[in-house]
Amino acid sequence: MSTSSINGKLFRDLIINGSVKLKNNMNRINDLNVFPVPDGDTGSNMSATMSAGANAIRQLEEESIGKVTKALSRGMLMGARGNSGVILSQLFSGIAKSLVDKDQINVEDFSFALRSGVEQAYSVVIHPVEGTMLTVSREGADEAISVYPDVEDFEELFEIYIKELYASLERTPDLLPVLKEVGVVDSGGAGFIEIVEGMRDALLGKFYDDKQEPSGDYKVDLTNYKHGEGEDFGYCTEFIMQIEKMSEFSQKDFIDMISPLGNSLVVVQDENILKVHIHTQTPGDALNLAQHFGFFVNLKIENMNLQHTEVLIHQESDLQDDCECGHDHSQSFAPKIKKKYAIVAVVNGKGLKETFIEMGCDYIIDGGQTMNPSVEDFITAVEKINADHIIIIPNNKNVLLSAETAVDMIEDKDVRVLKAKTIAQGYSALTMFDATQEIDFNLEEMTTYLDKVKTGEVTFAIRDSVNNGLEIAKDDFMGIYNGQIVNSSQNRENTVRELISKMIDENSEIITVIYGKDVDKNEVEELEEFIENDFGLELDVIKGDQDIYSYIISVE
Repeated sequence: MSTSSINGKLFRDLIINGSVKLKNNMNRINDLNVFPVPDGDTGSNMSATMSAGANAIRQLEEESIGKVTKALSRGMLMGARGNSGVILSQLFSGIAKSLVDKDQINVEDFSFALRSGVEQAYSVVIHPVEGTMLTVSREGADEAISVYPDVEDFEELFEIYIKELYASLERTPDLLPVLKEVGVVDSGGAGFIEIVEGMRDALLGKFYDDKQEPSGDYKVDLTNYKHGEGEDFGYCTEFIMQIEKMSEFSQKDFIDMISPLGNSLVVVQDENILKVHIHTQTPGDALNLAQHFGFFVNLKIENMNLQHTEVLIHQESDLQDDCECGHDHSQSFAPKIKKKYAIVAVVNGKGLKETFIEMGCDYIIDGGQTMNPSVEDFITAVEKINADHIIIIPNNKNVLLSAETAVDMIEDKDVRVLKAKTIAQGYSALTMFDATQEIDFNLEEMTTYLDKVKTGEVTFAIRDSVNNGLEIAKDDFMGIYNGQIVNSSQNRENTVRELISKMIDENSEIITVIYGKDVDKNEVEELEEFIENDFGLELDVIKGDQDIYSYIISVE
């Protein structure tokens, strides 16, 4: 195989595969992140950032690589988490700027785009630190620039580029003393290599399933690692805002004003969107300064002194029993600072809850089939949210009325209901949400998309019955297509395959399979193989852990 040029569609596929490879290995990357006060795990932050970008381009059918990279760049910026996520988003932002006017690229274009990405990333980090992802990406780009005249295709370029990335990664402990002290390589650099390798593998025809299985390739030894005592780390403050007073705003002047308030400062501007990350003792001062120029789209403040304590506690209590107090200690809460948007969704299942949160939901109401939330549940949720606009996604036709009734009772907030009647509809519609747009535009775009989604569900019958001439026996598995029972059998695998066959037609492009807690991994893998062999659609598989429905299927 020899690839001499890359267009928008191929680049989209490379990015999505790189995102999946990083996600599958993010626990390994997290294990490398052994700094005393990580502002979120590097692997998780980079994966969330990359996933946001991949989701932004997943449905694009653009031939122009310039248009695809622009959408990728905006998606990554809006989804960037933590310092590592911001830097990663800027690497791809610089690449996008270099390719903005191109429909397709050759190895020379790509090599110089890598250099552009590095320059952009260095420019937004106020005090760049060598021995990090910045170094790894820079040395890799320099190697690509030096060899591209002598390479024949992208396959060869990627091999040389990746080899240099690994060599640079191995050198990071020599540049950053804390890495040498702990005996690890830089986690951000390692995460970046996962992405690039995923891109290369897609070029070679190797595509990854979203399995998120940790690997033990990187060993972490904490035996001789000592944390400092009595240190005051302050607050990790991170926000995205929309600049309203563009005529008054200067990025350079803003950096000069906010720099005295803390360290680890990263300031990124993309047109009227500003992304800021800073470690500060006075987060309120940083927010007040920023708010002079616009309004917040998203905001997170974490007390790093508490994080530091938790790091020490968790490292010494891995073998302790789980707490039996009944409280969930895995969650943290940010101050109720007003946002422009907040999204409330009704979801059942641990995996589905995590998925909807990753896609931007601020509040999850546990419920769905057989567990319909009350009107009071919706009102209570809205009362806990401080936002200009709140969107409720019921995800169930039996929940819709309660949500609409609650909205009618709420007088002091702008609350809207997106009439998603299934999880599949709600999940797909979320991909159309854009926090930079106005509320009416968002609702119109998301609502329009609901009708484009086909919903399939597989569950079991609780009694003998006949439906539309179809005889159904108790405990049979039933395939439900857009609310209608269309097939049933005693075998679940046969039921779901027949259902999928009925849902897919010549216009189908994407299928999402969300499997429940009663479905084992082998069954899912066999279903994936069936879909890939028989239909060849773009496939996304999510471990939803939902009750009642063995499968929830979306076809677009």
